[in-house]
Amino acid sequence: MLDWLVTIQYDDGGFQCGLIGYEPAVPVTFNTGQILLGLAAGVKEFGDEYRPAMRLAADWLVKSQSIDGCWRQNPSPLTCAGVKSYETHVAWGLLEAARMDPEKGYGEAALKNAYWAITQQNENGWFRNCCVTDTEKPLTHTIGYVFRGLLEAYNYREDSIILAACEKLAAGCISATDENGFIAGRLDENWNAAVSSACLTGSVQIAHSLIMLYEITKNIQYRDMAFNINKYVRSTIKSSGNTNIIGAVKGSFPVWGDYMAYQFPNWACKFFIDSHLAEKKIRTEDNLPN
Repeated sequence: MLDWLVTIQYDDGGFQCGLIGYEPAVPVTFNTGQILLGLAAGVKEFGDEYRPAMRLAADWLVKSQSIDGCWRQNPSPLTCAGVKSYETHVAWGLLEAARMDPEKGYGEAALKNAYWAITQQNENGWFRNCCVTDTEKPLTHTIGYVFRGLLEAYNYREDSIILAACEKLAAGCISATDENGFIAGRLDENWNAAVSSACLTGSVQIAHSLIMLYEITKNIQYRDMAFNINKYVRSTIKSSGNTNIIGAVKGSFPVWGDYMAYQFPNWACKFFIDSHLAEKKIRTEDNLPN
């Protein structure tokens, strides 16, 4: 996968959005940041073979960043116009590159974006400009992106300002989650449900972030709510029957819902695995039954 990604990287370091063959084929900030996570992992796992591509992508992101830390150049043509607070997930890519190349300034650029994103947070924890299509009713998927990005920024530099933003965001997410672990797939500025379906990808992203926050704070409410959300998502997955969908995670539940209706996104499985590996680790450390 890494070898293939290197072959489609633009000469300036960026990567395109959408599927291969999508037009216009232009480099975009968000996709480059996500692929940078993989390239940095490639350097960590396999050595210098992937370092040039990692540096090229990271340098491109730093060069295209505005002075306040926001990315305004190279937006995705597949999303609504405007700035994106969820691009803290791009900043996470720079943080991973910084761990591989500490002297390049990637970490400072990433933190600058995290601090900018916090300026987009309301007092109740909700983030403005945090969706690909509807910033008034953001997806839990993109809420999960901003949550994880900020947590990674805190893990890189333990700043109480970043942690406070994470805890406010966690409180909002918890307030929107029912006793069965269901979170509506879109949430308005008061954390009220804006749709009747769950975005399962966003649910497990939020669960994973709550587990990470529990590891930092030891607040059991975060751990237990995360476990509850994971349990809800597990209940929607087929473990028998049609072999084409065993283990697949739906875009929405019910499947006809607002996000990726009647589809099984590969990234839903990816985030599901992340969250459940994190839960397994905590259950082991806390001597809890699996």
